[in-house]
This record gives sequence, structure tokens and C-alpha cells, in this order.
Amino acid sequence: MRTSMLRRLVTVATALGLGSAGLLGVGAVPAQAVVQDCPRGYFCAWKTDNATGTMFKTKVNTPTLGAWDNAFRTVANRTDKFLCTYDGANYADPVGAGVRDPDPELRDWGGPGSYSVSSLKFVPTARECDGPAYPEWHSYTAPKAAGFGDLNADRKSDIVVRDTAGRLWYLPGDLTGRMIGTGGWNAMNALTRHGDFSRDGREDVIAREASTGKLWLYPGTGTGSLGARKLIGSGGWNSMDRITAFGDLSGDGRADLIAVEKATGKLWLYPGTSTGTLGARKLIGSGGWNAMNTLVAPGDTNGDGRADLIAREASTGKLWLYPGRTGAVGSRVLIGSGGWNVMASFLAVGDFGGDGVNDIATVTTSGYVGEGCRGVGCLVLYGGTGTGTLKPGTPEMHNWSGLNGAF
Repeated sequence: MRTSMLRRLVTVATALGLGSAGLLGVGAVPAQAVVQDCPRGYFCAWKTDNATGTMFKTKVNTPTLGAWDNAFRTVANRTDKFLCTYDGANYADPVGAGVRDPDPELRDWGGPGSYSVSSLKFVPTARECDGPAYPEWHSYTAPKAAGFGDLNADRKSDIVVRDTAGRLWYLPGDLTGRMIGTGGWNAMNALTRHGDFSRDGREDVIAREASTGKLWLYPGTGTGSLGARKLIGSGGWNSMDRITAFGDLSGDGRADLIAVEKATGKLWLYPGTSTGTLGARKLIGSGGWNAMNTLVAPGDTNGDGRADLIAREASTGKLWLYPGRTGAVGSRVLIGSGGWNVMASFLAVGDFGGDGVNDIATVTTSGYVGEGCRGVGCLVLYGGTGTGTLKPGTPEMHNWSGLNGAF
């Protein structure tokens, strides 16, 4: 876009904290608005390419624009929300909404992308311009309870996703979603779940607080929601990587946790206790685990009744199965010969296929190319065989981008 002398001057004025009065001189009365006159907390628009002339401003959703319909030529979004613009009234747009990022500091202003804007609204995440904040998830009723991946105990695998605004959404497996965390979850830099840690028969969530290194247990309520948190690690957990709720590895019937020590590459088991806390850790991998950039706890995949571990090797993109043993993991078996680095995340939530065998799902990066879906945000399902291997992946959904984690 051509940058006029006025726009360059306004950009300098913005950096110096000056409005139109400062731009024109002390005591001068501006003949027309400039971009810095847009108040913080508002969306503003002008009918000119250089943010001159009469200024439109609002901070509320606007289903029709009246005299400003199709008139925006320069826009600035000084709110802390994403701005959605639509070519039709009442937030209708046949080709999808235009999206403008939050910009309270006024660092990025310019053309609206479309000269046919007829309505606008403000949302916490870019996803919500054209749909819900959460993606679609569907699962079938399993023949028996898996003991994990099922927050409401209905024998259907469910998923929890975190959006970029720091909210948690519960996806019960029927293509719907429900908010279970209203905000603040971006303060956590590790989220994991696999079974009941609090010993009340309900699945729980474990989270690490980034600023403190504390580990928190959020007990499940049995309805898909989470109860008041409980401290289970008073600090030091920032020294650990790939914190993964595992299931029962120690053989005592309680859910356990595993984690890789960043400094040494050692793999540690943290056994669950009868009081819902974690016991003294036990070394189960003497080193080399920093070579794995993903750990997945899919439950029993080979039919021996023990929970297993799947790991992705960063340098090769290979997928390895480490069969569970009592208090340890066995010798690894190759189950994916390469190419798994195109997966951004792995979801291990039990038997979502409803055939009695545990499965895994993945969310893709830009490098993925599959039948019916390619690039970022494809949900790919891999059914388990019951012998420790996986069936070929099936792309199911393409709306899993723009999130901040899923587990």
C-alpha cells in the first residue's frame, strides 16, 4: 500500500505519543482527525486512505453501519479484542469474515482488506469471527470404560482444548463444546490428563504454572467440569519437560505421572498416592529422552493389560512404542517409520472409535498433506489395532487451527 507523507508523519507522532494537536503545533486546532485521534479501546475508521477527515469509532458489535456502509478505507483496532468485519449486514459474509488483530498501541493501521464492510463485531479469538472458539470432536460409545479420556464417564472419549484467550473448552464427543475455564489458563505451560489422581473415581487435570514452576491438580467433577485446584508440587517443575499423565505404571492401581529432566534427559516416574498427591520419584530412563519431543500415554495398546508409552523421535520423525512393565517401560518397538514431525500435537483419549481398542489422534502442522486436508489444523485419527500398532491415519476435521493446546 502507498504510504503518504501524512501517514509517515502520523506514525512518527504515534511513536512519540502525540495526537493531531501535537502534530500541528501547540495550540493549533486540527481541521481534521488523524489516526492517533482514535481513542484506546475503540475501533476507528475513515473514508480516506490516509486516516483523514471524519472518523467513525465504536467499541461494541455493530450489525449495520448506516451511512458508513461500504465506506471504510482506513481502519485501526485499538481494542484488546479481534475485530471481525463482514461484507453483509448482521455479520453475514459468504466468503468469510475479515479479521484484524488487537492493536491497543496503534502499531498497525491501514486498509480494511475489503471496501464492502457492512457489519463488525469484537471477539476474544480469531476463530470466533466465523464460528465457535472450539473445534468439532466426535467419538463413539466404547464397549467398556477406559478409565481415562472421559471426564463425564459416559464411555465416550472427550477432549479439552485451550483457546488463545486462555479459556478451556470441554468437547464431549458430540460435535459440541462447553466452556469450563473462563480465563487465565495461558498461565499454565503444561496441561495433561490420564485418569483419576484424586481417588474419587473421576478423571482429573494436572497443570504446571509457568511463573512459579508449581504443579496443580484440578479434580474432575464427573460432569466435564473441574473443581477447585490443589497444590501437588510446590515448585521446581520448570526443570522438567514433557510432563505426561500416564495411567498406572507402578502397578498399584493408581494413576501416575512421568516427566523428562531437561538438564539430563532422564525419564522419571512420579507415582500417585492414596491421598491424591505424588510420591517419591523413581528413575525409569537413565538418559537420552531429550531426543524425544513428544510423549503420549495412550493406555494399553498391545492387549497385555498394562498402560504403554508412545514417543516421537525429533531427529527422525519416527514413532516408538515403549510397552509398559510394572514400574518401568520395556524395550522400544518401531510403530512409525518416519514423517511424524508434521504433527503439532497428539491426543491420547482412549477408544474414540468404539471398537474396544485404544486409539490416538493428531493435529497437523503446515507440512501435512493428506487426502481431503492439508496444512495446519487437520485432525487425523489413527485407530489402534490391539497389537501395539496403528492403522493408517484418516483426516476427519480441518478446523483445529488457532488453538493453544488440546489434551
